[in-house]
Amino acid sequence: MEAAPSLSSPLGRISISHEAVAHIVGRVAAEAYGVVGMAARGPGRRLLSRDRLRQGITVGGSAEEGVTIELRVVVEYGLNLAQVASTLRNRVRYEVERLTGLPVAEVDVRIEDVKKSSA
Repeated sequence: MEAAPSLSSPLGRISISHEAVAHIVGRVAAEAYGVVGMAARGPGRRLLSRDRLRQGITVGGSAEEGVTIELRVVVEYGLNLAQVASTLRNRVRYEVERLTGLPVAEVDVRIEDVKKSSA
């Protein structure tokens, strides 16, 4: 497994796990307009994970090259899919950089399904 992204300074090093970044991304996605849920990470993996906020999120990369993030989302029916994905991508990049100080190289949003909201 690849090492966690880290920030160095004269006082020492701070390591931030990929799981911590995924948790931040999950919270941003849960609050995003138009996102009604997260999709399973792979085919046949429909069981809910222990941490639902990280379901459908893959984090990779490094602090030097930048963090890479992939989200698999379910979007509300009737909304502009490109607009929802673009807004989510921008919010994820902003919040991860703001909260961790790590550069974000790439945010891929994959819309796996479209469903009517339960509200």
